[in-house]
Amino acid sequence: MLSNIQSLQIESSPNQVRNDLWNQLQDSVDQLNKLKSKGEPTSDLEPSIQEIFQALKKFEKYWVYPGKEALEKIERYIERKDYDLLAKDIQTIARLASHYGDRASLLTEDDLKNEKLDDFINPKSHYFTVLIVNDYSEEEQKELRKVIRELQSDDDFLYDILQLNSLEDALIACHANHSIQAVFTWQYFSLGEDKELGFGDKLAEQPELEKASPGVQLATILKELRPQLNIYLVTKKALLDSGVPTYHLFDRVFYEMDNSPEFHMTILAGIRQRYETPFFDALKNYAAAPIGNFHALPVARGNSILNSKWIGDMIEFYGLNIFLAETSATSGGLDSLNAPTGTLKEAQEKASKAWGSMHTYFVTGGTSMSNKAVVQALVRPGDIVLIDRNSHKSHHYGLVLGGGNALYLDSYPLEEYAMFGAIPLRSIKQKLLELKKLGRLDKVSVILLTSCTFDGLTYNQQMFMEELLAIKPDLCFLWDEAWYAFATFNPLTRQRTAMYSARTLEAKYESEAYRKEYEKYKEKMDSLDPDDDATWLDNKLMPDPDKVKIRVYSTHSTHKSMSSLRQGSMLHVYDQEYRRKTKETLNEAILTHSTTSPNYQILASLDLARRQADFEGYSMITDIFQIAFYIRHQVNSDPLLSKYFKILEPEDFIPADYRGSGLTSYADSKSKDVSGTIQQAWEQDEFVLDPTRITLYLANTAYNGNEFKVDVLMNQYGIQINKTSINSVLFIITIGVNWSSTSNLIDVLKNIASEIEKQTKNASKAEQILFENKVKALSTDLPPLASFSHFHPAFKPSQESPEGDMRTPFFLNYDENNRTYVKLEEAMELVSKGEELVSTTFVVPYPPGFPILVPGQVVTKEILNFMQKLDVKEIHGYQREVGLSVFTEEALKGLNKS
Repeated sequence: MLSNIQSLQIESSPNQVRNDLWNQLQDSVDQLNKLKSKGEPTSDLEPSIQEIFQALKKFEKYWVYPGKEALEKIERYIERKDYDLLAKDIQTIARLASHYGDRASLLTEDDLKNEKLDDFINPKSHYFTVLIVNDYSEEEQKELRKVIRELQSDDDFLYDILQLNSLEDALIACHANHSIQAVFTWQYFSLGEDKELGFGDKLAEQPELEKASPGVQLATILKELRPQLNIYLVTKKALLDSGVPTYHLFDRVFYEMDNSPEFHMTILAGIRQRYETPFFDALKNYAAAPIGNFHALPVARGNSILNSKWIGDMIEFYGLNIFLAETSATSGGLDSLNAPTGTLKEAQEKASKAWGSMHTYFVTGGTSMSNKAVVQALVRPGDIVLIDRNSHKSHHYGLVLGGGNALYLDSYPLEEYAMFGAIPLRSIKQKLLELKKLGRLDKVSVILLTSCTFDGLTYNQQMFMEELLAIKPDLCFLWDEAWYAFATFNPLTRQRTAMYSARTLEAKYESEAYRKEYEKYKEKMDSLDPDDDATWLDNKLMPDPDKVKIRVYSTHSTHKSMSSLRQGSMLHVYDQEYRRKTKETLNEAILTHSTTSPNYQILASLDLARRQADFEGYSMITDIFQIAFYIRHQVNSDPLLSKYFKILEPEDFIPADYRGSGLTSYADSKSKDVSGTIQQAWEQDEFVLDPTRITLYLANTAYNGNEFKVDVLMNQYGIQINKTSINSVLFIITIGVNWSSTSNLIDVLKNIASEIEKQTKNASKAEQILFENKVKALSTDLPPLASFSHFHPAFKPSQESPEGDMRTPFFLNYDENNRTYVKLEEAMELVSKGEELVSTTFVVPYPPGFPILVPGQVVTKEILNFMQKLDVKEIHGYQREVGLSVFTEEALKGLNKS
């Protein structure tokens, strides 16, 4: 069932297509009227107008506005060829539908005569659409709408009703019409023609759902498509046992729809509950209250600034509210982040429900703080932690503080683009099997992986967790989803989030169906040689349902992909052992790393980010997918742009072995074949590429990544980006990117390509050779990527096992007598002669922010060569003037003696 829902996400946004069709119709009618006024023939345009209108009619039943009567009126105009009146009506409808959506249905004829429509559509009130799914007659619909209009006196929330009578239409409406926030479904109605979505085939695959009533089927599917919706069931008799539980599907069940006030009050109560932002509301109330400030925050209430003769512009720039809302938990003004019991606790519970966790913590120190807190909570000194070498530096520092020993995992290299990919499942299984043979598997406590990566590579989290739990059933998972907070609000991406995966696996292992499947699997595995690695590496592994524990943590940089202030982060927990093993240690770790004076504006923004995601997340993610697909198509299909630029696609980032679906590109996402393959890839492939990460390959421009980022994009065109590699730059399509900025980006790239084209055509022979040499240096003469080498023996708890202790070398470096500095050129000579250099500290290029050297790691020629070719300005832990910090021979010998 879910794959059909996902297909809706991949194809063009129906809302965007609908607006485009109205605008096309308006343009065609205007063009026809111009020809008509000149006495020129119009017969060629008339079929086009009819064709566009017929296409529109297919969409319009999924919106309240403009409604059936307006469409019938337009159709009469077209039939009578009354194009002057037609032009006037279409102009009004196109403008209102685009600007106000279904909200325009609340306008009266008198309102439309008034040019200031905002006076009649109060921007302070919030509009939403209620979908009713039953077989009401038109007269019954009109009567219900009339009653609802009379009941509405709430100035904060306004709504109108959309009535449909089939499962298929209801699903399309919930995908297409983002104004829909509540659904009232009767128990029985038509399934629909089932032509576009193929739901009938999927129902056959789920016999228990096929036997359920259409109302239960609809609610079940909507819980996957848009789980934030309020869904209510109306029935005329007690529910029959359909084999599908309904208590978690519906917010309320009505046994008769004869009480319109109750219907109305239930709708508003559900919306208000979702709209409520407990902490933000409390902060607003606090800011509005008269309070005398005698605690240690001079800027609170703004008095120290308002009374200043020198920094009054601080108020002018930031506004007064930010200071009125400034307070401290110790002053008794608001709830405490370190021990929430009131509005902050409620806000975190709402976020937990939205992201599907067991528990959610708000964090004001960014995901760096969240990562260190989780590592400290889960890792004991001497534990082995399997960790992605390319993970954010905060994880590595967390291991130093917690005393865990790092066993580094290397991603597959993408040499052509000077970056790393992701870590194959097989290689992780191999590491665990090696530790098992060494008798050290019991020391493994946590595996730490980044999904999705900076570049957009996203793991099949369910696949990874399932197979790794089969080897170590109590393994804890920390998924760094810093860039992926938005993914929960889209059915395609949601299945590759940590919380959804944990919840799915928990339900799976508790089912009788899984037990039966496991018994067959166990019988097969028992017939194979357990000491042969192939037994474990070549078979899909299944954990024992009686031993497995789901212990999953994820961290979100909410500020990176949602509407939160900088450093706003969330820490999500789905851990069956949380209360027994982790609750106290996690709370202690959070206290260790968090400030006692958190910024309340950041906390309030996290509360608001949850509200926005609840109401608008689905539509916003749909929109940015369309923008991302559009940019990919424009660049890769335009002759001039594609000559100098290339947007990297799944086939560029993911080797074929990890793309079982065969998906190669997102560029033609509207193709039925491609959209089907995209669905399959996200469901089954080991890795997929987040389409909102657009990596622009630059080699043919002769610009390196940093030059293009700073000298061209920023200095010439005012476009900001973050990450670069030697020959690429990364554009991230967030909910803050709109179609205007998208159009500007395409124009900028065309300007740049045109300028390069002009320069190369007019270049002298020497200039041509120089350009070609630069292109070659960026495309073929790249330094080999440096994998993790190894820890020096002095920092290895076990000489047979690959993990290393970073804590000892980290603090050994505190004594300056234990270190010396070597320039890169000199270091290369020393290493080439066979001398061993050992890093004293983390060396971290930023961006992307992961270490290429860690304390205690042996320096290799590959690492030095890579450092020499890096084009980023910041390399934390490395001083170009003095060189690389390495341990002295005496310091290392001293450790060996001890």
